Amino acid sequence: MGLAIRLIQWLFSLYSICIIGRVFLGPYHSVVVFLRAITEPVLAPIRRWLPMLQTGGMGWDLSPMIALLLLWVVERVLLLVLTRVF
Repeated sequence: MGLAIRLIQWLFSLYSICIIGRVFLGPYHSVVVFLRAITEPVLAPIRRWLPMLQTGGMGWDLSPMIALLLLWVVERVLLLVLTRVF
């Protein structure tokens, strides 16, 4: 059970780092092509549900922040279920 919990924590942390990396590396970094490919399936539905926040003529994409929050919730629920079952 300990291995399963560590694996889940590691995978969720890695995916969260990919989302954060996509935000901070910018659109023209070579790694972003890979990060976009693996994070877009999660971010795109959130973007469709949550429009961009418009402030001062700039649009703010809040989908990475919402995705990180949702990932954290899913991870916590999954870990809670695993610890209760085993």
